[in-house]
Amino acid sequence: MSLTAADVKKIAHLARLNMSDTDVEVYSKQLSSILEFVEQMNKADTTGIEPLAHSIEIAAPMRDDQVSETNQRAAFQAIAPQVEAGLYLVPKVIEGE
Repeated sequence: MSLTAADVKKIAHLARLNMSDTDVEVYSKQLSSILEFVEQMNKADTTGIEPLAHSIEIAAPMRDDQVSETNQRAAFQAIAPQVEAGLYLVPKVIEGE
């Protein structure tokens, strides 16, 4: 599949990209070569090949979901400048309209 300059200009317009004519020519060739490679890969016979998420079959080690640290919220909030109802209060840093 080959992309024309008009195709690239249309794609650039849809993506809200401003491209010079030189860029359009370069990207037209590059995108066409990518699409040709995809077509070539689509022609490969994948009959009987299982899809996989990883190239090596490794089982992820699972650990027990247990609490490993003590709750120190009261100690941390005791030294905080402002706390209300268990939440830290911080000054507003972004002004909105």
